[in-house]
Amino acid sequence: MRIHLALRRHVVPLLLAVGLVLTASATAHPATPLRVATYNIHAGAGEDEVFDLDRQVRALRSLDADVIGLQEVDVHWGERSQWRDLARELAHRLGMHVAFAPIYSLDPEPVAGRTPPRREFGVAVLSRHPVLRVRNHEITRLSTQGENPLPEPGPGFLQATVAVRGIPLDVYATHLDYRPDPAVRAAQVADMLRVMDRPCPFRCPAHLLLGDFNARPDAPELTPLWATLRDADPGAPTFPASAPDRRIDYVATSAGIGLRRAWTAPTGIASDHLPVVADLHLTRR
Repeated sequence: MRIHLALRRHVVPLLLAVGLVLTASATAHPATPLRVATYNIHAGAGEDEVFDLDRQVRALRSLDADVIGLQEVDVHWGERSQWRDLARELAHRLGMHVAFAPIYSLDPEPVAGRTPPRREFGVAVLSRHPVLRVRNHEITRLSTQGENPLPEPGPGFLQATVAVRGIPLDVYATHLDYRPDPAVRAAQVADMLRVMDRPCPFRCPAHLLLGDFNARPDAPELTPLWATLRDADPGAPTFPASAPDRRIDYVATSAGIGLRRAWTAPTGIASDHLPVVADLHLTRR
């Protein structure tokens, strides 16, 4: 009996200590909240076709988002956006990190006495959290910059790995083909899935897909996405901004990301699209 009581004196405190450690490890990394958004900024112009970056800054700031995917981003592209670098200017004015991936990167128009920067147009990610790595992947494109284009690989599928309070997250930003024929979009979806499904050297981070898909949620060409991703459905259309009648803008999440709520933000005609915003929570996998 004395032996039994002695064991109890040692074993019970040990079990209690183990239980405390297990409880602490389970609660050390609770679900991490994250607000994300996607917004086609229409090269800085509103639905009224007036370039007004101040108006878009106000619209973006009102979202109070931690991560924002942007489409139709001009970087020294032309007169329509006053030759400005919209990606970096928006990031600076919002106090965020930026990653940019050009779809088009063209030689600049010659200017006497100086060498201007390249003319670029593409997608971007703004993030309050540090950006650890940026990659610009190729997917199928049907160029708008030449006559009689054929579908071929082209850049502009952005992968930005961000560190959200120590949790790595792969944020992808995309802009799919706008033409009525869905064939190019179907090829783009297949290409994006191949990129997102690539093996990782260690455990793959959760991933988030933000973009203008130029297709409604029930479009057949988008069906393969929903086999592995969850559509954060805001329950409202996003285009055109003044009288939206269809949803073509998306926040899509992988396993490891929970959805609390999603909505379409009332930003008026700051762009020809309305942004989709979602409150998420991340868990370590």
